[in-house]
Amino acid sequence: MRRLNRKKTLNLMKELDAFPKVPESYVETSVSGGTVSLIAFTTIAFLTVMEFTVYRDTWMKYEYEVDKDFTSKLRINIDITVAMRCQYVGADVLDLAETMVASADGLIYEPVVFDLSPQQKEWQRMLQLIQSRLQEEHSLQDVIFKSAFKSASTALPPREDNSLQSPDACRIHGHLYVNKVAGNFHITVGKAIPHPRGHAHLAALVSHESYNFSHRIDHLSFGELIPGIINPLDGTEKIASDHNQMFQYFITIVPTKLHTYKISAETHQFSVTERERVINHAAGSHGVSGIFMKYDISSLMVTVTEEHMPFWQFLVRLCGIIGGIFSTTGILHGFGRFVAEVIFCRFRLGSSKSTSVPLPDGHTSNHLPLSTDNSTH
Repeated sequence: MRRLNRKKTLNLMKELDAFPKVPESYVETSVSGGTVSLIAFTTIAFLTVMEFTVYRDTWMKYEYEVDKDFTSKLRINIDITVAMRCQYVGADVLDLAETMVASADGLIYEPVVFDLSPQQKEWQRMLQLIQSRLQEEHSLQDVIFKSAFKSASTALPPREDNSLQSPDACRIHGHLYVNKVAGNFHITVGKAIPHPRGHAHLAALVSHESYNFSHRIDHLSFGELIPGIINPLDGTEKIASDHNQMFQYFITIVPTKLHTYKISAETHQFSVTERERVINHAAGSHGVSGIFMKYDISSLMVTVTEEHMPFWQFLVRLCGIIGGIFSTTGILHGFGRFVAEVIFCRFRLGSSKSTSVPLPDGHTSNHLPLSTDNSTH
């Protein structure tokens, strides 16, 4: 009974076979078929490798939503070198809520030499080159996001030479926590003094001839510090043409959540517009000499997610490649054989035509004689 059921099952499966086998005695091989098969297999192998490369690659997906986090603090990461002695300059932040954050809360004043060493100049040149390429090709930002934490630090390398020159500049570096509202981070002459109506800087003891706000921004970012991320102002260097000169940076900050296969962090992207002018009250150019970074925070938040092609989609695309190439090459090979047979048949018909034979009545015959007779009638 069991054997009978097995035979019925096998017969049913044979009837459902959608891929019937052709006996080898019915199969005809040809040189053209072998050539087309070789081309088809080579094309399949090449496209399979290319499709696997696409499968391994990832891309960044951008999503936008309203930023509802307005109670947390904003971290500002700063590394700026000013061509003045540390006792002559002061840095602080004043926001729209009239909250003052002094530099003593997290910034370090370090006397340094303003001129860079050869290795540091090479680092700055490469960083400026990357910045110019980022402005031309925005898609490179995706590469930087995916390579975060994998690439080397973007911080200025230490001096490799022991310079005997006395320090003539001040490196202000560290971080500050400010309210998540628009504000103004500035570096100007004199230390900041708290004031009931705002704040002021003690600049009376510094002569105007010693003013020099030539500066270099080695790093400026907002939010969590992520090694490998290059920000728009990193590597910027400005040389003052006058003692009383103002440098302004208008910054728009966009909160960003970064989720890749390597990291998951909350940071901030920003765009910047630069402006500089000489302070000349007689000519109507008023203001205070110094470096002013006025920032504003966008109400939108960007979520950047690294995505990957699903494995099932890779299999579907791979099956489409293999099946499509086999079907296409089969159709082309069949059509080519049909055209070749038509041409060869016409050629054979033309070559098999006989020569014309003259008849006694003056007509010609296109048929070959069935027999010949040597007798004369």
